[in-house]
Amino acid sequence: MGIIKGLLRIFSYLFEGALALFALAISLMSLRGASELNLGFLPWTGKPLSYWLLGLALVGLFTLVMAVRGTMRALFFLWSLGIFVLLVKGFFLSLYRFTGGAVNFKAAVLLTLGMLVGTLGSFPWPRKPSTVRRPVRY
Repeated sequence: MGIIKGLLRIFSYLFEGALALFALAISLMSLRGASELNLGFLPWTGKPLSYWLLGLALVGLFTLVMAVRGTMRALFFLWSLGIFVLLVKGFFLSLYRFTGGAVNFKAAVLLTLGMLVGTLGSFPWPRKPSTVRRPVRY
């Protein structure tokens, strides 16, 4: 079971790190450019969307670095869970329409499933207490 937890944790670090870097890049390009960002599955539009993406990306990268260092794993899990809920609500529980047909729907499902696996991998599992070796008295 320890190997599966380790692989899930590595996947969560890689997947959610890439997602946070992607959100950071999109938000920075949107803030520097003249055009406004429009992602229909998110609850914000225009400049507020860019600022929210920037903030969420920075929080995600900060919690990722802290989780890799071994501290604040619970905060990383909460960030992951929040992003997963945001994706599920935006893609499947809102009035968002998939205009590209099955290809866009499949991409949304894969992104959401990847985030689900990443969220499971970021769960702060309790660690086994280390066994204390005591000297044997003769």
